Amino acid sequence: MARGSSVQALYELCKKTFSPSAAASSPPPTSAIRKIAALLDTISPVEVGLKADDLEDDRGHGFFGSSIYKHSTRVARWAQPITYLHIYECNSFSIGIFCLPTSSVIPLHDHPGMTVLSKILYGSMHVKSYDWIEPGCVTRSNKPDDFPVRLAKLHMDTVLTAPCPTTVLFPRSGGNLHCFTAVTSCAVLDVLAPPYSEEAGRCCTYYHDYPYSTFTPVSRILVNENEDEYAWLEAIEAPDDLHMRSGRYTGPAVQFLTTGRVMVSRIMHCSLKYPFLVHIKLQ
Repeated sequence: MARGSSVQALYELCKKTFSPSAAASSPPPTSAIRKIAALLDTISPVEVGLKADDLEDDRGHGFFGSSIYKHSTRVARWAQPITYLHIYECNSFSIGIFCLPTSSVIPLHDHPGMTVLSKILYGSMHVKSYDWIEPGCVTRSNKPDDFPVRLAKLHMDTVLTAPCPTTVLFPRSGGNLHCFTAVTSCAVLDVLAPPYSEEAGRCCTYYHDYPYSTFTPVSRILVNENEDEYAWLEAIEAPDDLHMRSGRYTGPAVQFLTTGRVMVSRIMHCSLKYPFLVHIKLQ
């Protein structure tokens, strides 16, 4: 039963931590976020309904036309879709799992005004993340199409392998813009607080990153550190060849109170209503 499960405990802790008023103003105290991260660290694949069959390698056809480990996070296409398993969502937070086959990519994207905790359940994943330089530094590409780019600083560029600590990003720090690349078949348990919402102005924007040396820097900005730690980001349309499908979550259902009754969350239609996935082709 869900009562006493790790998923239920996660829901109840998130419900306590991410109140609607807090979601609309500022992130909860760091100590509260650490408690959620500590709980996530203890959750295993089996506890969220992922069995041995789910952990088998579902290898894609690899990358075409770019190298993810150099400077670009844009990939031309890959074969296998990413599966999203919806667990729970309200206005204050959402809980779900992304299952990525080998070589699949969730391209560089942002989390406006959001706190996100990510727990790798199994497998290895390359994570590349940035934070915006403040105050914002924007210049033009001076290319034929002359598009705007904004300066960001690299936060993380490494491979994480389960078991490893939960990562946390905040609205202005911790790698708020990130890209996931599956080195092996892997799964990530995500808590987003608050979730994406077009109505609330929290839309998901995708980006393409360029080395700092690609464009002439704005005259007032001088990077005295390693230039490799900086990049110019261009906002782009949602990639046409990014495919996701909604899967059936088979772990413990979340029980929650509403109008004095205990309700059970058994949402199967999930990702068609999940704002992040609205921008992505579902199969």
